[in-house]
Amino acid sequence: MNKIIEVKNLKKIFKQEIKKTWFKNKLNSFFHPEYKEFSAVSWIDISIYEGEKVAFLWPNWAWKSTTIKMLTWILHPTDGEIDVLWFNPSRSREELAYKIWAVFGQTSRLWYHLTPLDSFELFWKMYDISNDSLKSRLKYLVEKFEISELVNIPVRKLSLWQRMRCEVVASLIHKPKALFLDEPTIWLDLVAKQKLREIINEINKDEWTTIFLTSHDLWDIENICKRVIIINWWKILYDGNLKELRRNYIKVKNIRVKFDSLDEKFKPLDFMKIKKTKDTFVEFEIPNSKENLAKTFELLTNDYEVEDITIEDPDIEEIIKEFY
Repeated sequence: MNKIIEVKNLKKIFKQEIKKTWFKNKLNSFFHPEYKEFSAVSWIDISIYEGEKVAFLWPNWAWKSTTIKMLTWILHPTDGEIDVLWFNPSRSREELAYKIWAVFGQTSRLWYHLTPLDSFELFWKMYDISNDSLKSRLKYLVEKFEISELVNIPVRKLSLWQRMRCEVVASLIHKPKALFLDEPTIWLDLVAKQKLREIINEINKDEWTTIFLTSHDLWDIENICKRVIIINWWKILYDGNLKELRRNYIKVKNIRVKFDSLDEKFKPLDFMKIKKTKDTFVEFEIPNSKENLAKTFELLTNDYEVEDITIEDPDIEEIIKEFY
């Protein structure tokens, strides 16, 4: 696979003016302002390959957005090297813009008082797309995203889910090689979130579009991405496969048991932590090991009549918390 995003020693420092309280100090700071510096991003190295779906996790959500803005050259880094699709954004920003797109869930690229179709045509002009190419591309995207009834309605009258579908269509008109998604499902309901995740996966599969995702909703990450990069205090704590993350960092197993009947109260083993009991239902947690699982099954099969049993890993959110 081709390496299409490479970041070396990326650093971003912001300056914040020091506010003074007394009038004399305020007057002095007006002519001679003082600033304090703080690092948003420090010495980050990242490599991403064509067609990958990568989640970028950071305890401070703002810094993840800062990283996306530097990769798309909305913000300039203080230091470091960025190479996106074989372009250096500082020297080839215009050429790079033809190859990428960023979707920010809390902001819109569509003109508020115009229809989505008007915005699509504007982007078509911006990206020098021929009429024939636009018609076929737009027909494909409108059908795929099921927005044929929405494209002639002013954006201000669309629901969040309807607008977000149109946002993603706008991002895909020029067939970007890389799509940067910052909180794409924010404010959406559960059904709309899942539909958008499915659409993103289909685009990645059909067009081999590289997905770079940041989201506070860890279900987005679990349902879209195969690779996770976890950063804390400007250090990469984990960079690898999501399944491997589960396999290597799961510390407990959640077990739910429905008994045929319970003549007496369920007696847990020492390592079991009871979470919930009701009638003939018991939910408990055990440390993750083959030995503990074997002892649990031995207890349940030898001492009780079991109707149903479910064994689950903890949510991805619980696993990631271990890093922070």
